[in-house]
Amino acid sequence: MNFVFLSPHFPPNYYQFAVALKNHGVTVLGLADEPYDSMRPELRSVLTEYFRVKDMNNYEELLRALGFFTHRYGKLDRIDSHSEYWLETEARLRTDFNIPGIRSDQIDRMKRKSLMRKAFIKEGINVARGRVVKDLKDAQKLIEETGYPLVAKPDIGVGAAATYKLHNETELKKFFETKPAVDYLFEEFVSGQIITFDGLTDRDGTPVFVNSLAYSTGIMETVLNDDLVYYYTVREIPADLEALGRRTLEAFDVRERFFHFEYFRQTGTGDLLALEVNMRPPGGLTTDMFNYSCDINIYDAWASIILGKGFPYPNYTHKYYCCYVGRKSNRSYAHGEQEILAAYGDKISHHESISGIFSAALGNYGYLVRSPELDEVISIAKFIQEQ
Repeated sequence: MNFVFLSPHFPPNYYQFAVALKNHGVTVLGLADEPYDSMRPELRSVLTEYFRVKDMNNYEELLRALGFFTHRYGKLDRIDSHSEYWLETEARLRTDFNIPGIRSDQIDRMKRKSLMRKAFIKEGINVARGRVVKDLKDAQKLIEETGYPLVAKPDIGVGAAATYKLHNETELKKFFETKPAVDYLFEEFVSGQIITFDGLTDRDGTPVFVNSLAYSTGIMETVLNDDLVYYYTVREIPADLEALGRRTLEAFDVRERFFHFEYFRQTGTGDLLALEVNMRPPGGLTTDMFNYSCDINIYDAWASIILGKGFPYPNYTHKYYCCYVGRKSNRSYAHGEQEILAAYGDKISHHESISGIFSAALGNYGYLVRSPELDEVISIAKFIQEQ
């Protein structure tokens, strides 16, 4: 099998996907704009060939790169990056080179939040009230239905980037005075906790691995208020969440891919509202959290699925809560790294610096904490973040 990996160096822990493919005998072909020598040795050692382009956003350069790979190695069997940013580019390349996976005619409803909403509604899945608004008058008509506050977010966007929480008419008018030249989706603000349904499907669309994340605070609030966040894998996925997650999988026909679906658990009622779908793994170190929570190797499992070998851990269980705890460099903390490791080293599976692109949400440094007891995980998280 010939597998083209776009930007295999980013995020840093994703080099493990390339390693897993190589271990299964796959020809791994790297394509990015980074100097080859700047990549970590573990990644360079498993790339059969690396093609460097000047600009990854120049589609003609990517076409030439894939043409070169095809000439050199024959038909290309798969292409991926596991990154939200490259989903459209991957779909276009798959279409042009007849590669299995998400194609150009499927990508819009997996990128546009407004089309995600339509898919949810068609499936009978509840969503917050809202829609894409064209101008100030259009927004004011929506607010007559929803009231304040409301959330304005790009129809196509990642995480909480360029997202605003509007509390009154003054903030609304200011938003439209400086609004970026892209479509914006307005939704009523929902009070509740964000929870997720994540995992991996096989070629038939059957979820072979499932997971759920719970957050200390919303990512939007974390970014807008420069807050600290921790989030953790749960050991028991609530039955209503799993049922809704599986309905969402069917609605979007997710095959041979990671997925990361976000929902609100509403305060008071406990009802679930669908927020959005992401056809990729959860970001940051979450794939490593899958491993630590279940004592598996999700990178190897994914490679096995790609090759049609099936999921190698049919009897996996969530043995631990695994928690990501972020710290931002603009804080003064009560406990330094050595004190943290001395107190809880046996509970900390991993810790490392976080790439700048993720720092607004996840912080500049992250710790992975695991324990079979949720209270212990949360206690350690609060100790690490204490200021």
